Amino acid sequence: MGAAAGSFLFSGTAAMAQQTELTFWSWRQEDKAFYQDTIKKFQAKEPNISIKFETYAPENYQTILSTALAAGRGPDVIQVRAYGNLETIATPGYLLALDKQNVPELVNFPEPALAAETLRADGKIYAVPFAMQAQLVVYNKKIFKDNGVNPPKTWDELMTLAQTLKSKNITPFANGTATAWQNETIVGGLLSSMLGKQFEEDIISGKANFTDPRFVNALAKLKDISQYFSPNFTGVDYPSSQQLFVAGRAAMFAGGSYEVANFKNQNPTLDLGVFPAPVLKAGDQALIATYYDGGYAVNAKSEKKDAALKFVRFLATPEYGTAFTNTLKNLSPIKGIKIEDPITQEVAKLAENSMSYLMLVRFRYQEPSGSVLLQSNVQKMLAGQQTPEQAAAEINKGIATYYKPFQK
Repeated sequence: MGAAAGSFLFSGTAAMAQQTELTFWSWRQEDKAFYQDTIKKFQAKEPNISIKFETYAPENYQTILSTALAAGRGPDVIQVRAYGNLETIATPGYLLALDKQNVPELVNFPEPALAAETLRADGKIYAVPFAMQAQLVVYNKKIFKDNGVNPPKTWDELMTLAQTLKSKNITPFANGTATAWQNETIVGGLLSSMLGKQFEEDIISGKANFTDPRFVNALAKLKDISQYFSPNFTGVDYPSSQQLFVAGRAAMFAGGSYEVANFKNQNPTLDLGVFPAPVLKAGDQALIATYYDGGYAVNAKSEKKDAALKFVRFLATPEYGTAFTNTLKNLSPIKGIKIEDPITQEVAKLAENSMSYLMLVRFRYQEPSGSVLLQSNVQKMLAGQQTPEQAAAEINKGIATYYKPFQK
C-alpha cells in the first residue's frame, strides 16, 4: 500500500476504470485562477480525474458548507478553516481523518501547522494545511523614501514617524475600524512585540489574564496611535481602507501578509515593504503574530475518497507549496519550498520570531470567542466609548465564562 501510495504522483499508467469528477469548494474567490491552473497541473498527472472548482463568499461559506455536510452532501474536497472553525465540521464526523498512511505527505509539515488542523477531542488530523499568515505592517517604500523616513523599530519611533507624515499632509495609516474583524488584525499587526511571548505563555498557563497591565497598556498605546489612522477612521470599512492604501494615499497598513499580493495586483507600481510590530523599548524582541489559515480536507461521505485523497496529497507536495507561495504571495507551511518573491522571503524571515495570533489560535473554540470579544471591544475603545481598562475587563469577562484558568 505504501509503495503504491508513494508512486501515484509520478505515474501516468495508473489509469482508473473511468473518468472521475471531483467537486472542490473554497471561499478564496480571489484565488480562482490559481486553483484552476493547479487543477490542470494535477490532471496532467492524473488524466482520469477531473475537478469542478466552486467558490462562495467568505462571509457565507461556513454556513453553506455546514448545511450541505449536515445533509450528507457537500463537495468531495473541501477547503476548510483552522482551529475552532475546523472543529465545528470535524466534530460531527463530516471529515475524513488523515494520517501518514493515507496522506504520507503530512511529513512535509511542521507540527504547529498540523495542530491547527487537528481535532482536540480525538487528536486526529482532518486537513492538509495550506498557508501560514502573519500580522505586521505593510508600508509604501516610495512615500517613506520621498519623505526621508525609515521603518520604525520602537513604539516611540513609530509615533514620531506618524507625526512627521501627518505634518506633511500624508495619512500615516490607511486603517479604519468600521469592519469589526479589522480591529483584531490591527492589534496583531501593531501590538505583538509589545505583548510578547511571555505574555502569551502567562495567559495560557493561567498566571495572567487580559486585565494584566501588559495588555491594558498595549491597548492604551493603540488608542494613542489611532489618531494617525484614516481620517474619520471609525466610519471607514475594510475595502475603503484597502483602496486608500492601494491608491498611494496612505503610507502604512496594519494587517496581514496576505494583503501584499492583493495590493500589488490592484496597483503593480506599488513598491512595498513590511516590518514587525515595533517594540516598546530598544532591545526588546520584535515579533509578528502568526497563524495557520486553513487546509484541504476530504468529505467523509464522498463516494470518491480515493480520487479525493490523490488530489489532497498533490496539495501537500513541495511542488504545490512552491507554486502557491510564489503565485499568491502567501507563505506555504510545506517544508522544502523555494521562495522567489523578496517580500515573501522577508515575511518568512520575520516568522522566525513570532507569537500566536492570540485570539484566533487560542480562544476561537467556544462562545463568546476571543476574536469577537477583542474585535468589538477594541472597536468601542477606539471610538471613545470605552477606556482601555474597560475594554480589557470586558474581553476577560467573556473568556472567563468558559476558560477555567480565568475563573480562579
